[in-house]
Amino acid sequence: MTIDDKDFNETTEEESFAELFEKSSRETTRLKPGSKVEATVLKIGADWVFLDIGKKGEGVLDRKELLDNEGNLTAAEGDTITAWFTGSVRNELRFTTKLAAGAAAQSQLEDAWRAGIPVEGYVAKEIKGGFEVKVGGNLRAFCPFSQISLRRAENPAEFVGKQLLFKIAEYGERGRNIIVSHRQVLEEEQKVKREALKETLLEGMTVSGTVTRLADFGAFVDLDGIDGLIPVSEAAWTRVKHVRDVLSVGDQVSVVIKRIDWESGKISLSLKDTQADPWEAVAEQFPEGSYHTGTVARLAAFGAFVSLAPGIDGLIHISKLGKGKRISHPREALNEGETVEVKVDGVDRENRKLSLSLAEVSRAAEEEQKSVASFRQQTTTSSKESMGSFGDLLKAKLDEKQ
Repeated sequence: MTIDDKDFNETTEEESFAELFEKSSRETTRLKPGSKVEATVLKIGADWVFLDIGKKGEGVLDRKELLDNEGNLTAAEGDTITAWFTGSVRNELRFTTKLAAGAAAQSQLEDAWRAGIPVEGYVAKEIKGGFEVKVGGNLRAFCPFSQISLRRAENPAEFVGKQLLFKIAEYGERGRNIIVSHRQVLEEEQKVKREALKETLLEGMTVSGTVTRLADFGAFVDLDGIDGLIPVSEAAWTRVKHVRDVLSVGDQVSVVIKRIDWESGKISLSLKDTQADPWEAVAEQFPEGSYHTGTVARLAAFGAFVSLAPGIDGLIHISKLGKGKRISHPREALNEGETVEVKVDGVDRENRKLSLSLAEVSRAAEEEQKSVASFRQQTTTSSKESMGSFGDLLKAKLDEKQ
């Protein structure tokens, strides 16, 4: 290659590069605030995320936008994310994953509604049926109570004054009628977390969580972003009337996963399975024939349940409560909360059943049995002694005749 040829090629390369740069510049200048792009994460720095926007150019994104509520990154280098152009700052292309307040956002709200882009909103005040939310600057939107959280808001006032992400559910009258939903955003986040947890959560595992809500039927526990339920029957080995008797909102608990239904999104948990089973040693602690003092826990039509120890209840059948008389209901003999002495008549550990009777009645029956047995023994002994005396007399008479 001659020097002239080399100079020509270098010149051509320089011209080609300049053309490409100019073309790239023209393309990037077409971006308007609110333009949507699919960007590849090139590098995640301490404050900024560098993006490849696919047009021989790069943009930046605030790193905070890729953090979840726990401060964990939701994307990695090499991932593709959806972002929106917000403008240029010192020749640097700035992007966002959500539309914040400002003129750019206000002009793109309809596009955000059509594309499902999340928008930032400020919960201004509580109004009839929901909340007034300011989006895109000063545009008013309405968020129903049912759309502010995943569950019914027990205290609506706690959301007022907060800056939250919303999906636009309805957009009408050129922005004069906007309905938004924070719940949709939460459901999408929960869906992502649920998919990730499918790989790690298994039935039979013991996991840790936080009690988030109490209901009549049990306690909801947050398991790293998704909720599981501890039914009242699984809260303790003892009989629990209401779950608030053993748990409070905010409690950190270890639970066993009893059942997972990913299709319905339900996870059933057990707190009592992490505790020692009191029935393991019931035969040794309450052997058949032993006497114990307990408390009448509850009355049923067929008998009275007596608590002998935490998690250990036995039943006195109604037929054993009348002390020989027929009664129509156990309340005729006992009251709930009453202390009573009982005898263990039978132990069925497999079915977790203890058969009991009133100690007073049992002792009376035992005394009666002892009296009868003693009488029979005395009668037998007396008969033998009488027969012996008669035999002796008969033998003596025969000896006299001889």
